[in-house]
Amino acid sequence: MFKVTKNGPNRVDIEFSGKLDSDDMKIALDELLEKTAGIEHGRMLYRVGDFKIPTLGAIGVEFSRLPKLFRLMHQFDRAAVLADQEWVQRISEIEGALIPGLTIKAFDLDEEAEAERWLSS
Repeated sequence: MFKVTKNGPNRVDIEFSGKLDSDDMKIALDELLEKTAGIEHGRMLYRVGDFKIPTLGAIGVEFSRLPKLFRLMHQFDRAAVLADQEWVQRISEIEGALIPGLTIKAFDLDEEAEAERWLSS
């Protein structure tokens, strides 16, 4: 499952769980690109549930859209990742260190209030 909700003029919330195949990934990325159009200095809240590695086809779809995804990431200043899997948290923060201008901070799923405060600061 991949769900994108626009939550104000410069914020999107993303819920992700399960495993994505190539068709799911196309739909998810189309929705993400559509709902983030026009956002500047944005904030993003990811809720990562039971994460499964996407299929190779899904990864291929993601790679084919990397230029658009890199442009999208430059529209955002902060992203909070809510996840109970420690490896997801670590990879998220490493990703933030690699993308100039974007700070990513990971939180446990039960720390949503803290994540909200951090996004708002």
